[in-house]
Amino acid sequence: MQLLNYINGNLQPALSGQWLDNINPATGNVFSYIPDSDAADVELAYQAAKKAFVTWSKTPIQERFNVMMRIVAEIEKRFEELALAETTDNGKPLWLSKRVDIPRAADNFRFYAQAITQFASETHDMGETGLNYTLRRPIGVVGAISPWNLPLYLFTWKIAPAIAAGNTVVAKPSEVTPLTAYLLSEICIAAGLPAGVLNIVHGTGPNVGEPIVVHKDIPVITFTGSTGVGKRIATLVAPMFKKLSLEMGGKNPNIIFADCEYEQTVKGSVRAAFTNQGQICLCGSRILVEKSIYDQFVADFVTETLTYKVGNPLEDGSKVGAIVSKVQLEKDLEYIEIAKQEGGTILCGGKRPDNLPADCENGYFLAPTVITGLDYNCRVNQEEIFGPIVTIQPFETEEEALMIANSTTYGLAATIWTSNLKKAHRVAANVHSGIIWINDWLVRDLRTPFGGMKQSGVGREGGFDALRFFTEEKNVFIRL
Repeated sequence: MQLLNYINGNLQPALSGQWLDNINPATGNVFSYIPDSDAADVELAYQAAKKAFVTWSKTPIQERFNVMMRIVAEIEKRFEELALAETTDNGKPLWLSKRVDIPRAADNFRFYAQAITQFASETHDMGETGLNYTLRRPIGVVGAISPWNLPLYLFTWKIAPAIAAGNTVVAKPSEVTPLTAYLLSEICIAAGLPAGVLNIVHGTGPNVGEPIVVHKDIPVITFTGSTGVGKRIATLVAPMFKKLSLEMGGKNPNIIFADCEYEQTVKGSVRAAFTNQGQICLCGSRILVEKSIYDQFVADFVTETLTYKVGNPLEDGSKVGAIVSKVQLEKDLEYIEIAKQEGGTILCGGKRPDNLPADCENGYFLAPTVITGLDYNCRVNQEEIFGPIVTIQPFETEEEALMIANSTTYGLAATIWTSNLKKAHRVAANVHSGIIWINDWLVRDLRTPFGGMKQSGVGREGGFDALRFFTEEKNVFIRL
């Protein structure tokens, strides 16, 4: 299969005629090819988006709503195909693609189609002096770059609010997981999205991502990915004064107090650790446990972890699928070796699982890995790994738990398990994270702000925050 760029409403190869391999991580085999695009393709996409902006920015909200709802209908019509594509491309279990990724992609378009009809501006009455009112207008061409861990889910999370607000988009999906972005191209054509409103350019970060970021006429950049790449983007755009949204890495604490609902906490913590092979920026990779229940919790956590079958992601019984790429698997294994060097004890996992089916013998699999005995400030506890690897550490006091939780350069998410309501509020208020769950994990409401502190991000996505980001506001005063 050869995937194609989506530019000005047309599907086309890269101008260079070059292709990149796309590998199924569960088998290690090439199953499709993607355009190896470059700055020339980005420029074509920009020109198409620039032309489309003239009309789309003035398209009535009701018409934008209608087009976006047709996209929702097309996603839902192709639900099974999209779920299978996501699993084949990413390595995640098929049940997870069906339960989370594809429904959320439809929900992103549905939510912002509806949200734009409710988006209001402000007025400030100055009595007899006059009246101020605020206008919000689409900005122009948006550059959107999305990651490989939740491919269609996070791709649409950027595209939907941008086009709902009246912008046009030049988007780059991850070259590691491009398939559902290509299928979205077909969906947009079928739904009647006007040519040039969305343009999808496939390729690598240096060849496509960077030309989007530094393009002198693209005024808005929204990026989700690693903190390292986010720093590079921030450095490039700072002198250009672009509007910038960065949703980056996390090293999230999962804080467990002795007064928690114990069984629920064990199961919830394992789910938070290993869902999507631990490849979610919100996963709870640092588990902090009150010392009085530490030994029992560690034993029960390992027991629950061992029930998570690693296997062919197409099989219903597989709880953990393949790591997304050989590069990411090698990174995970390197951190396991670092943990050993730092004095950690591997309680389970740490290697390729046994008894994989024959068709997965060359796939990129790693057994869920639990590590104890590490200091809170060691590399494994300070650096984002992004795999099925967690550490468990004891604490004695609430103050110590907060110190450990806040000790990293990240501040994306945290989970707190306790039956003490006052403690829950107190700890939540003092954890340096943008998203906090109490007695659960990964409960999402699209109306709420999403983003992190410190090196986990700049700005907020979600709800009306996203629509505000994708518009420029101007205040108008009129003397009465």
